[in-house]
Amino acid sequence: MLPAEKSEILKKSLIFSSLNEEELSGLAGLSVERSFQPNEFVFWEGDEADYFYVIAQGRIKVVKHASSGKEFIIAFFEPGEMFGEVAVFEGKPYPASAQALSASKVLGINRQNFLDFLATRPKVALRIINILGGRLRDAQGRLKDLAGERVEQRLAHILLMLASRMGNTLPFTRQELADMAGMTTETAIRLTGGLSERGIIRTSRGQLVILDEAKLRALAEGPPTV
Repeated sequence: MLPAEKSEILKKSLIFSSLNEEELSGLAGLSVERSFQPNEFVFWEGDEADYFYVIAQGRIKVVKHASSGKEFIIAFFEPGEMFGEVAVFEGKPYPASAQALSASKVLGINRQNFLDFLATRPKVALRIINILGGRLRDAQGRLKDLAGERVEQRLAHILLMLASRMGNTLPFTRQELADMAGMTTETAIRLTGGLSERGIIRTSRGQLVILDEAKLRALAEGPPTV
């Protein structure tokens, strides 16, 4: 990948979008390109966090494995998005694993090299702190939702969250939706079947389309409180 191509990929990232051409070029020079096949792991939970990554092509999911072997999907990342950075900046092992969902290319940036880069760019450092804070709030919100919501309400929230990032056609299986919502595959099949019968969604093999976002949002909000 040419340096100019790396700069364009980094510029698509929210964190790096405000960098000027010279700064982007310097950051691109620090990055290394890596390719992954479908289902191949970028890193495993507990690995030493020396690198964080920006996606150039493909999709990556971040997963946590319970002692029972159950997989819980924490997040999905698309081209231009960054992952693995929290552990890198904290200097701790990765708290979850990252796995390619499709043939993917990423740009990896070494922790120490990036800290040296930030030393003379405090505005970039501040931007990263703000974005990491937002991600932490999102994660806390998801944990709260998983603990207190009805399963149908929980699934509706997951679908709306995905739609806000990817549009109303979602390329996910019911197994993946179940893993994201913290429920069994059988429950996800039953719930999506019910939503389909009510005309809220349409499902096909490996794909779900939201047909009535207003009804889905009302379901996510739950019954009115008095």
